[in-house]
Amino acid sequence: MTDILDVGCGTTKRPGAVGIDMNPRCGADVVHDLNVFPWPLDDDSFDEVYADNVMEHLEDVVRAMEEIHRVSRPGALVKIVVPYFRSRWAAIDPTHRHPFAVDSFAYFDPADPIHDRYRYSEATFAIERLVFNETIEMRPLKRLIKRYADRHPQRYEAHFSQVWPLDDLTFYLRVLK
Repeated sequence: MTDILDVGCGTTKRPGAVGIDMNPRCGADVVHDLNVFPWPLDDDSFDEVYADNVMEHLEDVVRAMEEIHRVSRPGALVKIVVPYFRSRWAAIDPTHRHPFAVDSFAYFDPADPIHDRYRYSEATFAIERLVFNETIEMRPLKRLIKRYADRHPQRYEAHFSQVWPLDDLTFYLRVLK
C-alpha cells in the first residue's frame, strides 16, 4: 500500500491520503499550521506527497521542502503545483508570498549546477519533469504555447512568457536520501 500525504489539502483531499491543513473545518486528518515546524508527522512515512497550490502561501519554502523531505521515504514522488510567476493569478491573490519560475526547485537538485552555487538546504530532490498548466482547459493557441513551454521551459521563460504567460507549473520531484 502506498502512503500518501496531501499537504494543504483543503476541502479536496486526495482519496486515500493523509491530509494536513491548518483549517479545522476542511476535514484534514492532521490540523496544523504548515508554517510551524516540525510538522506533526513521522520521519520516512510517505511514498507520495502532493502540494497543490499551497507552497506560494507558506512563509518559508525552503523549510517546507525540508519537512517534505523529512516525512518522505527514499525515492518518494513529490508533486508540487504552483502558480507561474507570469500568471495574473500569481499576482492578484494577496495571500501569495512567493513567485515560482521554471528553476525554482533547481536549488534542491544536486544534478543542477545552481545547486552547488546556492545550497540553501541539505534536503535533496531530483527534478524528474515539469509541465505547465497541467489540468486547465485551454484554447488551441494556449495549447500550442504550453507544448512549446513543456519542451523548452528555460527558452519559453526567457523569450516568450512575458508575451504569452501560462498559469501554473507542476513539478515532479523524487526524494533523494
